[in-house]
Amino acid sequence: QVRLVESGGALVQPGGSLRLSCTGSGFIFDWYAITWFRQAPGKEREGVSCISRDGRTTTWYADSVKGRITISRDPAKQTVYLQMNSLKPEDTAVYYCAADYRPTARDCRSESAVMGYWGVGTPVTVSS
Repeated sequence: QVRLVESGGALVQPGGSLRLSCTGSGFIFDWYAITWFRQAPGKEREGVSCISRDGRTTTWYADSVKGRITISRDPAKQTVYLQMNSLKPEDTAVYYCAADYRPTARDCRSESAVMGYWGVGTPVTVSS
């Protein structure tokens, strides 16, 4: 059974930090690039960050989070992390991770339509 499970979402004050995790099972995790998306209330889902399947060749960050967020992956744990610092109220959203089948490529993509597997999301609320 294929699963992607996000965790780490919480209520945090502005300026605070969170680390989100995305753990995969039931598929060959190393063949997939991983992308984080978020969807704020009343807004469309948007790509936040992605990382290539090897964890080294390609990372990408949306302009809105660049400099505040770092993506990484631990192959042994089949987990991708999203370290978020200097959080702002506008970061409030449900955060989803998605797996993109890229067995021979070393890039990552931010288009939701190409994602193969999705998690159910973890909520992040930034508020004082």
